[in-house]
Amino acid sequence: MDKSTPAALADGMALTGPVGGHPPTEAEQHKRLAPLLLAALGVVYGDIGTSPLYTLRECFGHVGLPLTEGNVLGILSLVFWALILVVTVKYVIFVMRADNKGEGGILALMTLALRKAEATAFPRPALLVLGMFGACLFFGDSLVTPAISVLSAVEGLKVVAPALEAWVIPLTVVILVGLFVVQRAGTAKVGRLFGPVMLLWFGTLAVLGVVEIAHGPGVLRALSPVWAVAFAVENQWLAFFALGSVVLAVTGGEALYVDMGHLGRLPIRVAWLGLVLPALLLNYMGQGALLLRDPAALENPFYHLAPGWAQVPLLVLATGATVIASQAVISGAYSISRQAIQLGLIPRMPIRHTSEKEIGQIYVPKINWTLCALVIALVLGFESSSNLAAAYGIAVTGEMSITALLFYVVARALWRWPRWLAGALTAVFLAVDLAFFSANLLKVPQGGWFPLLAAGILFTLMWTWRRGRRAIAERLAEQGMSVDRFLARLKHRKPHRVPGTAIFLTRSTVVVPHALLHNLKHNHVLHERVIFLTAINEEVPRIGDDRRFEAEDLGHGFWRVVLHFGFMETPHVPQALELMRRHGFTLDMMTTSFFVGRETIVPSNHPDMKPWQERLFIVMASNAASASDFFCVPPNRVVELGAQIEV
Repeated sequence: MDKSTPAALADGMALTGPVGGHPPTEAEQHKRLAPLLLAALGVVYGDIGTSPLYTLRECFGHVGLPLTEGNVLGILSLVFWALILVVTVKYVIFVMRADNKGEGGILALMTLALRKAEATAFPRPALLVLGMFGACLFFGDSLVTPAISVLSAVEGLKVVAPALEAWVIPLTVVILVGLFVVQRAGTAKVGRLFGPVMLLWFGTLAVLGVVEIAHGPGVLRALSPVWAVAFAVENQWLAFFALGSVVLAVTGGEALYVDMGHLGRLPIRVAWLGLVLPALLLNYMGQGALLLRDPAALENPFYHLAPGWAQVPLLVLATGATVIASQAVISGAYSISRQAIQLGLIPRMPIRHTSEKEIGQIYVPKINWTLCALVIALVLGFESSSNLAAAYGIAVTGEMSITALLFYVVARALWRWPRWLAGALTAVFLAVDLAFFSANLLKVPQGGWFPLLAAGILFTLMWTWRRGRRAIAERLAEQGMSVDRFLARLKHRKPHRVPGTAIFLTRSTVVVPHALLHNLKHNHVLHERVIFLTAINEEVPRIGDDRRFEAEDLGHGFWRVVLHFGFMETPHVPQALELMRRHGFTLDMMTTSFFVGRETIVPSNHPDMKPWQERLFIVMASNAASASDFFCVPPNRVVELGAQIEV
């Protein structure tokens, strides 16, 4: 495409707002390490940081293990090595190296793998399905995390004031509803409190653990893997069943990778190794020492670590920490939703930016209230964190297994690792992940079915939407007229030209927009300047301003303009056009009109999909946000022209 007009298109100028922005560079991370470390505590580690509230209780209470020294040390050893192998080795050391222009997460990893899929034995459709289902499992986890986290904290009322046990469920619901209600205001102000609160939380975890370890330092023997092996040999199937509860200690570990784009690798790694991991280990060891000293503490070993006078403040702090953990997961669901929209996996939805400075702070109303309804239903349906624990873990371990497979593709295709090295490392990761996943499959009848059902429904919606949009594109291409043919006809049939600029939003760069043909058919006029505008979502997180747009003069007053956006960006067309204007492209927004085709999908006598998929796609399309809203086009400058399309 010719980029010679307008001049100097390569000299991009930085813009603020949702079009620009980039993850912190290594130099910026070193310069701002202290504030980034505090931010990492509040944003990244809320979920895994609140796992001590319920993990050991479920390992013994749910599985029914007797509180012998061998069992306690064996479970502690499994928890320790799970944190080391899954979180530290897999994510912190290796997976976090697989960044897509600084961004992480299952969809970012999928796009990296797709980019070089031909260099491996994995076919592109298989990689696409893996990435899509991994994202769906993340949504399933997003439902369970707020429910189990807040409920497990509020259950401290049973310890502090047993008479208030009946208020646990109502209070949990009130806290969760309040959490979802405040999402529309954004987390910028509340977010400043997250880091200090979580710093206090991890400090409290460490102190409580150290005090109890001092009474029984022998518990530190659990750091040896010998105890884990001995536990597995002695208990066999019961030990395998216990893995379904041990995995609760590492849920939230994937957040290190998901949030890498917001904070960078360095702060996340330093915070994990320097504070979070030591605090978690000290608290787990302290709980183990307590159980060996007082088996009755199994009712709630976390709260029983604290003396009586400290239990009420600890309850308040734990509730605050679980709210922060829930906030992180909800924000992650917004981020994954935006990526899925940009990659064409789900329908367009209204996305609101809640901060003028932070690109990652967004609010997706439909996702918010869907999550709210389902999370409340989970709390009311399962009634206790112990019951919810049966639903927790299977989505996370499934996503972790998919991450390991995609990591192999990236290691082989992008990093050029030898097959034996990539295969050996992936085999180790999968051995651990699949062991946890298999153990969690045993919990499907007790509640593990819920996140799997949620992920399955969402995957069906994604696949249906993708197939339906492909069918629509094929129909438009069949019925459309090429730009070259249209311009050739203009030489012989010249319609009346009116002053101003008309911008037609179109998916295709080679086919004339249906909206233009309809406008010409009914109004018999063309504007003096006509721009065919196509927004392309690239398989990278963000696009630099030097590559934001391309412009080609087609003659006869027609231009072809292509705008490029990354999957972590909200496509803001007016801001991109302002960037063009600054580079010499004359454009007066006051004399510019945007023409958008509004497609009405109707059933076909020869459908491209199964009847139920066809009906589902029509419903999804009718509820999708309009193109003008999604591309942030001023509503008073938009003209919508409708058309019926059969699928």
